[in-house]
Amino acid sequence: VQLQASGGGLVQTGGSLRLSCSASGDIFSSYRLGWFRQAPGKEREFVAAIRWRDANKYYADFVKGRFTISRDAAKNTMYLQMNSAKPEDTAVYYCYAELKSGYAYWGQGTLVTVSS
Repeated sequence: VQLQASGGGLVQTGGSLRLSCSASGDIFSSYRLGWFRQAPGKEREFVAAIRWRDANKYYADFVKGRFTISRDAAKNTMYLQMNSAKPEDTAVYYCYAELKSGYAYWGQGTLVTVSS
């Protein structure tokens, strides 16, 4: 599985941004796809995930009500719609694909900067 993240950039506080993660390869063997983020000087943290089979969704508490994860199975693409952005959302966002075994493939990161 190969993953390509895109859509990062600069957004003002309160603004919106949509990240995309395009997948190629045997995506149908993936159990969940999702996003982590890593802010400068901080550890990588979970943001959201979606189960590929039935689109069941999981969110970190700090993004509930603001971010929405979705997927387009026909395009093998996952999205993260970021609304009501906050400066603390500034980070490099990484998409991943997790197998049932727990092994995960990672894409390269895309930088999101939220200006105050």
